[in-house]
Amino acid sequence: MFAYDSVILARMLTSMTLVFHIIFATIGVGVPLLISAAEYVGIRKRDPSYILLARRWTRGFVIIVAVGVVTGTAIGLQLFLLWPTFMQIAGHVISLPLFMETFAFFFEAIFLGAYIYTWDRFKGRYTHWYLSLPVIIGGGLSAVFITSVNAFMNTPQGFTLEGRTITSVEPLTAILNPATPSKVFHVLTSSYMTCGAILAALTAFFILKYGNNKYYKKALKLTMIVTLVFSIFTAIAGDTSAKFLATYQPEKLAAAEWHFETEKGADLILFGKLTEDNEIKGAIHLPKLLSFLSFGDFNSEVIGLDRVDADLIPPLWIHYMFDLMVTLGAYSIMISMLFLVFMFWKKRDQYNKWLLRAIVVNAPFAMLALEFGWIYAEVGRQPWIMRGYLRVAEGAVSSPYVHYAFAMFLVLYVLLGTFVTLILVRLYKKNPIQKEWEQRFPDTLFGGDQR
Repeated sequence: MFAYDSVILARMLTSMTLVFHIIFATIGVGVPLLISAAEYVGIRKRDPSYILLARRWTRGFVIIVAVGVVTGTAIGLQLFLLWPTFMQIAGHVISLPLFMETFAFFFEAIFLGAYIYTWDRFKGRYTHWYLSLPVIIGGGLSAVFITSVNAFMNTPQGFTLEGRTITSVEPLTAILNPATPSKVFHVLTSSYMTCGAILAALTAFFILKYGNNKYYKKALKLTMIVTLVFSIFTAIAGDTSAKFLATYQPEKLAAAEWHFETEKGADLILFGKLTEDNEIKGAIHLPKLLSFLSFGDFNSEVIGLDRVDADLIPPLWIHYMFDLMVTLGAYSIMISMLFLVFMFWKKRDQYNKWLLRAIVVNAPFAMLALEFGWIYAEVGRQPWIMRGYLRVAEGAVSSPYVHYAFAMFLVLYVLLGTFVTLILVRLYKKNPIQKEWEQRFPDTLFGGDQR
């Protein structure tokens, strides 16, 4: 009884930590790109609006990074406390990317400190901007290394397993496993897309509240371009992920698409409801599209759940996670594309209230799409913690006291979430953009034609 309960609680605690951490990890990866882009445009155009934009984004980013360190440390701690058997077996392999992820973070943090404290210290126009590039690289590499660990859990390789001991470890082979390219591509593009959507939503909110001015318009234009570009790249990454799954994890793809029978020219199933008899009702069937997404051929054969052992079939509710992820991702593409169409279509106003409200809504939608996608990725691997080698129940701790850890971490995350929200609100409320603009550019009206 205790063993069963401990497995459920260990899964719940890890899930809660990942769902909370991914918010800060995503911002930690994506925002440096937008900060760098804003400063670069400001330097090229000699426009102080973009420089000030980069400054203000940087202040909030530092607070997010600090919280991300705490939640990232919690994940590392929980790997050893909650999944000791997994770490005993896989620790010899994943220790290198875990160490490299820590190194990448320190690399990012060092240059972030230099970037923060050297504003207006250099004579060269681009010298300070160059410091933003290592921050982008550090954040990106951090995502690459930690994602390679997750990829290894999906397609483990680069070792020999003798009983419960891993031998003949080849770290680079393990890191560069078949899942790594598609997962890394998806994580990076979705991070940049989500951060673009969040910063665009904040700008749209301020336009709705305070009205149009040149500063907000420039900020919205920049963030919406980033959102559109990386929304499209995220969709491409999703396509590469589907092709990976069709080859290496067909049971995951089949469960997500409610594809019960192996067949050629398989339909892509969107939405719908699954009955107790595995009958699909109210779904949209797109003829042969699943075959095309899987192998680039409308008539290719896609493996169904009929070729998967019953005890190895992932939970079929991941179909809903997949649908929500795709729907919300499509919304992001549609809204950002509509904004840019209106921007170039002189008869339309891209700053009309309805479009601005739709942009504001896109921020929580983008974050939810990220969360749903992560749930789909992790639950879709069940029942494996290390596919083909170790099941989740085998890798979990058997202690009867996991519920105490769950309660403590729940309190920690509630406090962290509350404090970071209050600090960010206070930070920007105490120093609004109008006030800072007057301090830095006393001879220029806020919202005027800044050059």
